[in-house]
Amino acid sequence: MHIETLKLLAIDALEELKARDVSQLDVSSLTDVTDLMVIASGTSTRHVAALAENVVEKAKAQGLRPKGVEGGPNADWVLVDLGDIVVHVMLPEARQLYDLERLWADLPADSSLATLEQTLS
Repeated sequence: MHIETLKLLAIDALEELKARDVSQLDVSSLTDVTDLMVIASGTSTRHVAALAENVVEKAKAQGLRPKGVEGGPNADWVLVDLGDIVVHVMLPEARQLYDLERLWADLPADSSLATLEQTLS
């Protein structure tokens, strides 16, 4: 599935159940693990679980099997790995604590790391 289609699927699934503060981070230049992270907040652990489950259901309906789901029905953070996209659904407190947006924004790109490594060698 094309990454833009996959992104829209994930965001639509989150918005369908009223996720809050949905954001996306292009991390393709920072890691080989995934290209895009979608981060959203839920209002309770039940809401977080429902949001993540809706992403999983919508992906499966399109023939895409998630590579993994971490977190559970009472978790304050659930991660849905769709391969090219990783969806993080969190309680606002967990989102503020881990601050993924800032964490990933502060990392140097892979090309910058290679240049730094060459400089240090």
